Amino acid sequence: MARFDRLTVYNTILQDGMVPLFYHGQLETAQAVAGALAEGGSHVLEFTNRGDNALEVFSGLVKFCATAHPNLIVGIGSVDDAATAALFIAHGANFIVGPTFNEETARLCNRRKIAYMPGCGTLNEIATAEEFGAEIVKLFPGSAVGGPGFVKDALAPRPWSRMMPTGGVTPQEENLRAWFAAGVACVGMGSRLLRSDWIAAGDYAAITALTSETLALIAKIRTQ
Repeated sequence: MARFDRLTVYNTILQDGMVPLFYHGQLETAQAVAGALAEGGSHVLEFTNRGDNALEVFSGLVKFCATAHPNLIVGIGSVDDAATAALFIAHGANFIVGPTFNEETARLCNRRKIAYMPGCGTLNEIATAEEFGAEIVKLFPGSAVGGPGFVKDALAPRPWSRMMPTGGVTPQEENLRAWFAAGVACVGMGSRLLRSDWIAAGDYAAITALTSETLALIAKIRTQ
């Protein structure tokens, strides 16, 4: 069962302005990454459903964070269907992220009051996802669908839409400024934040430092 209600999840994501995402097949490593993110000031973590051990690791990570990092909201990404979403919700997912929009998943999440952020790449897909209750849509792949230019153009006739680009987002100031100036609500960031070489080397302090710097940069950009 989710520890955080849907409104809290959405508001926290919007306040942080960033959703870090990663996958690792070893629970101990996933726990260390989650700790590094929490220490860096992140309140949200998307664990992606990409490996054979994803459910097992996710379940252990949720239990670990409930006690070790109780303010960290853990959700699951790369979810394409309602059956998979239900499985992870049963293991404590606080939000569901998908690479595409799926009507059955949207209905399931609405019934359970779970935040659902589906992947969209066109105005029609965004409009459909919002019709089914999506408060934030994942713009994916962010750079390939048109980058900040697409966001700016899409918001002109639909200023109420909230978009979270994933793919093409980096921790560099120029990149983040372009996205937020275009009007994104938040950004999703994976390997450019949670670098595989740092994880392999156990350099979690580097992840903490970059997380803290990136969140501070996003906050500064938003106030200017």
